[in-house]
Amino acid sequence: MKEEIRGSAPCGIFLLDKGEGMTSHTAVSRAARLFGVRQAGHTGTLDPNATGLLVVLVGRAVKAAALFPDGEKRYEACLRLGLTSDTEDIWGTLSPRTEPLPSFEEIARTAKERFTGRILQTPPMVSALKRDGQKLCDLARRGIAVEREPREITVNALTVSPTEREDEYALSVVCSKGTYIRTLCADLGEALGCGAVMSALRRTGTCGFTLEGGAMTLDELEKTPPEDRAALLRPVDAAFPSFPAALLPPFYARLAQSGCEIYQQKIGTSFPAGERVRFYDESGFFAFAEAREYPDGSALKPIRLMRL
Repeated sequence: MKEEIRGSAPCGIFLLDKGEGMTSHTAVSRAARLFGVRQAGHTGTLDPNATGLLVVLVGRAVKAAALFPDGEKRYEACLRLGLTSDTEDIWGTLSPRTEPLPSFEEIARTAKERFTGRILQTPPMVSALKRDGQKLCDLARRGIAVEREPREITVNALTVSPTEREDEYALSVVCSKGTYIRTLCADLGEALGCGAVMSALRRTGTCGFTLEGGAMTLDELEKTPPEDRAALLRPVDAAFPSFPAALLPPFYARLAQSGCEIYQQKIGTSFPAGERVRFYDESGFFAFAEAREYPDGSALKPIRLMRL
């Protein structure tokens, strides 16, 4: 893994309001350049035509990517009725349907009764899921379609609202990780009997963060003086409030920084096996650890060292 350009390079979480027509990879690369780091990543991709919250991990913060919990996500989307698409959205090959459009009341009732709670959803071919080492979207570009098994997802809330167009409705969705909003739109259209596609998508919340919580566009970041950009980053440990904290005495902190497990009886903790913990020393947060059982007792094993 490449190191930052300089040892004191920024490290933290940046909330990016991604614009339309840009891949998540391109957005992260631009953010990395503006922060002056080689390392950067994100906690969950957004399609090029989608906008909204992309949680960017800057510098050594990328080491925490796999630790983020699978929390709920929030989206604002548009549902266009009377169409189907090979990509389940407005940007694919469209096929008009001639069935009469349902009433708003029928749409809202069907959404609530059939598409909230735990439901089964078949991932679309335009997803980044892999089959035999290849992304489904790459197979789709080559005209190859493969069978996909339905997966259980959870839609905690689904609200339908009218728009200025009689064939388009706004959706507000709160859902579990792994939910495809384009597929939700297509399945809802099929249930209504008239077909539907997703015509817009904006992610408003993920990983415990929201757009309203200080997200910025790349243009806004670029206009920020370089010397002020690091102050825009959130501390990595602040994104894990559910992980209990353990303050280590200097001797044990040095052992942990070398990757050694710390036996809980030595430091007076008793976290259960499997518990993820934040390690702190007199200088602050420096690692994530996990409680594990060993022949000599329970210990906290460092699993991500976050400090150079």
